Amino acid sequence: MKKIKIEGGHKLTGSIQISGAKNSAVALVPASLLSDGIVTIDNIPNISDIDALNEILEYLGAKVSRDGLVMKIDSSSIVNKEIPEDISKKLRASYYFMSSLLGKYKKVEMYFPGGCSIGARPIDQTLKGYRALGATVVEDGNKYTIFADELKGAEVYLDMPSVGATVNTILVAVKAKGVTVIENAAKEPEIVNVATFLNNMGAKITGAGTSTIRITGVEHLGNCYMEVIPDRIEAGTYIIAGALMGDKLRIENIIPEHVDSLINKLKEMGVSIKEEGDAVEVTAVDNLQPVNVKTLGYPGFPTDLQQPLTTLLTQCHGQSVLEETIYENRFQNIPYLNEMGAKIDINQRKIYVSGPTSLVGKEVVATDLRAGACLVLAGLKAEGITVIDNVEHILRGYENIIGKLTSVGAKIEIEEI
Repeated sequence: MKKIKIEGGHKLTGSIQISGAKNSAVALVPASLLSDGIVTIDNIPNISDIDALNEILEYLGAKVSRDGLVMKIDSSSIVNKEIPEDISKKLRASYYFMSSLLGKYKKVEMYFPGGCSIGARPIDQTLKGYRALGATVVEDGNKYTIFADELKGAEVYLDMPSVGATVNTILVAVKAKGVTVIENAAKEPEIVNVATFLNNMGAKITGAGTSTIRITGVEHLGNCYMEVIPDRIEAGTYIIAGALMGDKLRIENIIPEHVDSLINKLKEMGVSIKEEGDAVEVTAVDNLQPVNVKTLGYPGFPTDLQQPLTTLLTQCHGQSVLEETIYENRFQNIPYLNEMGAKIDINQRKIYVSGPTSLVGKEVVATDLRAGACLVLAGLKAEGITVIDNVEHILRGYENIIGKLTSVGAKIEIEEI
């Protein structure tokens, strides 16, 4: 096991380069199985979630090579066999394999995916898409067997604009006969990245990034090249770090409109932030103003930045209110922040953050990926030493977080225990 140890109070200056988006890459890699040839994916982040997906690819017989940021996947010799629980449970995104294999072979057997425990994360909307396209779903405890004599295009209305259900329905529909229309689709940039990837293979997808996506099925998908978009959640996390401890901290290789909701909220708080093309420069200031925040699907404020932002809210002068509308169990970071000196009350789906408060280093636990990011930020701000346990959650989603923060002045290291 590993721990992260942080000595707080050090200013952050210099530049941080943003890596490829985790939430995009973990969909692109399983989507590669739909190709009948070789795909090349560039700007792949070096995180443990990708390692877990590699394990599934190799288990199925794909030929995978990685050279730096470039990953090549040859799916021509894969075998469609049951994906066992010991590898499917390692991450939520393993269920994208379920859709790719169903779309390609019209049958798949695998176990329910894993991932962070941040609340109920049902796959009912994904299963709704499968059934609409003609598949039969058999649930046996934690195992799913899904099959179809033929997959046919259909109209699929999602009860909520779920990213996972949107991507999964696209993956099944690209080789289905006829036209599939997804209504109330999620609009996140990662979905556009996946749709572009599939179109580069030869798929016919329009409307990605809007609430209506149209897919005309094709028989064959071939070779292609794709680049993973920059990670807007990683970018947002480091921008918040700059708001806490930055001295002209530059966050580079971002797509500005992807972090608009965060930047606008930080400006409302009074943060010193300058936008310069594909970079922003952030400097910490005193007298931050309290704000109200509500998480929503894109282009609203992202749930994945809710926990990191909470650390910054502890430094605002007055009471901030943050409402989490996506996941009901995403406040597991709050007891640890309170141990460090925060004054935060939880009332169902809302938290009330009173500030400013001085944070003091403690031994805390990363209960999930973004809770871990929140505690890293708190450790950077806190007086003294913060030790974070269960850091595997953090490492599965942030490429080289220790090296990136160290390079701009943080005193942070990983300890083996």
